[in-house]
Amino acid sequence: MQGKRVLVTGGAGFIGSNLANALAEDNDVVVVDDEYLGTAENLSDDVEYHEQSVLADDLPTDVDVVFHLAALSSYAMHEENPQRGARVNVEGFVNTVEQARQDGCDTVVYASTSSIYGDRTEPSPESMDVEAQTGYEASKLARERYGEYFHNHYDMTLAGMRFFSVYQGYGGAEGHKGEYANVIAQFADDIAHGRSPELYGDGTQTRDFTHVSDVVRGLELAADHELNGIYNLGTGEPYDFNTVVELINDELGTDVDPTYVENPIPEEIYVHDTCADASKLTEETGWEPQVDFEEGIERVCDVYQ
Repeated sequence: MQGKRVLVTGGAGFIGSNLANALAEDNDVVVVDDEYLGTAENLSDDVEYHEQSVLADDLPTDVDVVFHLAALSSYAMHEENPQRGARVNVEGFVNTVEQARQDGCDTVVYASTSSIYGDRTEPSPESMDVEAQTGYEASKLARERYGEYFHNHYDMTLAGMRFFSVYQGYGGAEGHKGEYANVIAQFADDIAHGRSPELYGDGTQTRDFTHVSDVVRGLELAADHELNGIYNLGTGEPYDFNTVVELINDELGTDVDPTYVENPIPEEIYVHDTCADASKLTEETGWEPQVDFEEGIERVCDVYQ
């Protein structure tokens, strides 16, 4: 993407800041973030920054493309305040897209979630039946339905991206997330400092870990191709938590054993395994992950070497 004026909501957060900084090399980038979980320190100097909620009525939506990533982005955040979760994740989405529409923008790429697939060791295609087990999942499914509405009623193009387990490490833009950071970032930081990482259950749960640089490329391609509908964004190669700990130890030259603890998340809603079928995105844009898992672990651990 080149020469566009672009809005990134949630743009001071982890994925948003990586996207905003990458886009700013060739585009005029505006970021909105309420700093609930983001920090302006993540952004490069050539990004125009507004500390603002997506619920505001004067958003800078006079742009060519909107990347809507602002959200309360976990089960725990939602359960603390379900009403606020719905306002930010659903009303904030509708508010942003409607203001963009009124300003003449008809291309939106937005964050959905893969957690709606539930437990899946087989790759999950977008055509699967899905249901909401949590308020967080309900809010993301509501976004997808509103995306259909804006497309069908106003002929806008809206690509909902179902992210899998996105990571970068504390040396990137995940540092501010703390307990909400990806487990790879948390495990690496623990092991590097001689702390035993805590694994829920027996550590056999798996995630489709996707490096943030691959996610950023997927988001850009979705906008460039003016995709409409729902797309998975993941590698299709899951790894279990025990293996993550082993690989981090190997990379750091350490020998820190994990501690196994009881899972605090109720079993009926805990997603034990995830795996993406990203063939739809690949077929329509040519996207493929470029950072394999071993290289990703190296990048996470670089900051500690």
